[in-house]
Amino acid sequence: MRYIRYAFLAALAIALVSVALANRGIVMLQLLPSGLSDLVGMNRSIELPLFIVIFGGIIAGLLIGFVWEWLREHKHRAAASQRQAEVKRLERELRRTKAERDKDKDEVLALLDEAS
Repeated sequence: MRYIRYAFLAALAIALVSVALANRGIVMLQLLPSGLSDLVGMNRSIELPLFIVIFGGIIAGLLIGFVWEWLREHKHRAAASQRQAEVKRLERELRRTKAERDKDKDEVLALLDEAS
């Protein structure tokens, strides 16, 4: 299984390097469209190779997706935590109840009652 993972990572690395080599051209990224930037008076732009823009978009999309899922699943994690706390409370209560029930019994008889 380890070799399959290494082969997959090697193929992925080769694909990413070939995309980077094929898209080395410089592109200009602007914060706002030209008409709006003239109106606002803010013309922010940067020149980057196209493969950095592509990989940056992929990474930004993955990060946004991970955060979105983490926020969406918050209610499920909270419910699981609440259920786990309830189970621990019930287990403590059960131990306390068994201890009260078996306090006057012989230890061997208490173990036999617990097994059945």
